[in-house]
Amino acid sequence: MSFDTQDSVKGNDPGRVVISAALTGALTTRDQCEAIPYTPAEIAEEAAAAREAGAAVAHIHARTDEGDPTFSTETYREIYEEVRDRTDIIINFSTGAVDEPVETRTDYIREVSPDVAALNMGSMNYAKYSDRREDFVFDQVFDNSFSEIQAFLSAMNDAGVKPELECFDTGHIGNIRPLVKQGKLTHPIQFSLIMGVLGGIPATVENLAHQVRQLPDDATWQVIGISRDQWPLVGAALSMGGNVRVGLEDNFYLPEGEMAESNADLVARAARMARDVGREPATPDEAREIMEVPE
Repeated sequence: MSFDTQDSVKGNDPGRVVISAALTGALTTRDQCEAIPYTPAEIAEEAAAAREAGAAVAHIHARTDEGDPTFSTETYREIYEEVRDRTDIIINFSTGAVDEPVETRTDYIREVSPDVAALNMGSMNYAKYSDRREDFVFDQVFDNSFSEIQAFLSAMNDAGVKPELECFDTGHIGNIRPLVKQGKLTHPIQFSLIMGVLGGIPATVENLAHQVRQLPDDATWQVIGISRDQWPLVGAALSMGGNVRVGLEDNFYLPEGEMAESNADLVARAARMARDVGREPATPDEAREIMEVPE
């Protein structure tokens, strides 16, 4: 069966794969991986290198120079300017947080206007458990009410920012229904299917196929596999006609188990895997057309 005849392709391009690079995250530290970028200039350098390796999108959480999460509009503005000075990669800002006011997280969306912004589509337990320690590494409730989702959508719509719907479970996909009815969310919709977070859907190929079946026919979608589950899911998504996200936010390791030295290392491997199944990494311009991201 060719990619063109697979229902799982949905609104994606069967010949081109959009590779996103999640550069830093909010919880990862240099104690875990020395390559994590913190400053706006470091994040921008990683974005430019990821672009050269085959990424079309950079997903970004702002950090202080010491590595702590920050939601400062000025820091996000500096990141945007530093990235744009170096590369044409599509800029995607995170809005996810625990115990951070919505107003803080919508301010930088309205003021800086990235190309894309992540929109978390439901509440959940959000945890990591260590089998070795037999204890939780962290244990949080990730609260994303419909009123908050609507506030983020309003900010994105006002700023002309494309929402990227982050769905950690099947119910999160179904949460689009009232938002589409209200006209706050319009087709085609971009989905990120996040798999492998404790509290969300487990990271299996069967579950990925199930998630994709729930999507609207014209949806564009990517898979985000957490930790070492990332590579089997990348392989499955590429074969299904999906887009993929890699990067040090989600996973530090190459498939062989060696720690990556940069985000570009992970992107380069995803690009190689894409070519192995007959697909080429999309350029940022091609990705804008595929996902209908405004200039």
